[in-house]
Amino acid sequence: MFDPTRPLPERSEQDWSQTLTPEQYHVMRERGTEPAFTGKYWNEHRAGMYRCAACGAELFSSETKFDSGTGWPSFTEPANRAHVELVEDRSHGMVRTEVRCKACGSHLGHVFPDGPGPSGTRFCINSCALSLDPGKAQD
Repeated sequence: MFDPTRPLPERSEQDWSQTLTPEQYHVMRERGTEPAFTGKYWNEHRAGMYRCAACGAELFSSETKFDSGTGWPSFTEPANRAHVELVEDRSHGMVRTEVRCKACGSHLGHVFPDGPGPSGTRFCINSCALSLDPGKAQD
């Protein structure tokens, strides 16, 4: 389990390719995207904490999950802002903000300024980059 007080050991891309599924490797290490409405969490309604599928860092609480209609799990904010890193992404002829796991550097998805509530943000995250820890949504 992820321990925020201990730094993660460096891992090679070969290590990641042996640890992650091919889909996870493509999304999380090569900055890919899973097709909409295909991931296991886009229509998930159980309470719990969504963790990084690569390292276990706590990323998003089910308490901030909402149905964006996009086909990907969407959240209004991270469970702990210190566990995510926001990076400018100019790929595919667009300017977007990429969301990465700060602990292991894995690509999670993107954040957009079209979400509900006071924050107005939508963290659009690939299901395969997440692992749901059912139960308590916040520590």
